[in-house]
Amino acid sequence: MKTTDLNPNEYAEFYATYIRKVEDITLKDGFEAKMKDAIDFYESFPVDKHEYRYAEGKWTIKEILQHIIDTERVFAYRALWIARRNETALPGFDQNEFNDVAKANERTLTDLIAEYKAVRQSTNFLFANLTDDDLKALGTASGYSVSARALGFMILGHEEHHIQILKERYL
Repeated sequence: MKTTDLNPNEYAEFYATYIRKVEDITLKDGFEAKMKDAIDFYESFPVDKHEYRYAEGKWTIKEILQHIIDTERVFAYRALWIARRNETALPGFDQNEFNDVAKANERTLTDLIAEYKAVRQSTNFLFANLTDDDLKALGTASGYSVSARALGFMILGHEEHHIQILKERYL
């Protein structure tokens, strides 16, 4: 199943940017392959860049990785909630509020990468064990209709979005 299998009602239009970034990959392949590539990329940052900001008020590399981890957890929880056919709408989350209290810069990049691995493995297990019907299930998150499978592609595309920013503005 690829992003081309998604129907327009499975995600809000503003998430299309993320979904288009992973059009050529399945969820199964994406969670496995992208994790190794991402870890290699994060590990390539020299220590003196871990808390670098390309502009005032922008996040550091460690804060970006923490944001990727937090967002993956939120999106995976939403996918689980929807796949289990719970009809209660899920609230949005403010990424800046999360970042303000996460204290990523007080951690090592190695520690954040270890957490990232654990979260990605958990996400991979979740999606590997959802049926086609589970993946197609629709629910509401942040006030918009979304399917479990769209959330999976959004996880992958969101990370790809931030990796591109890191390559363009941090290296």
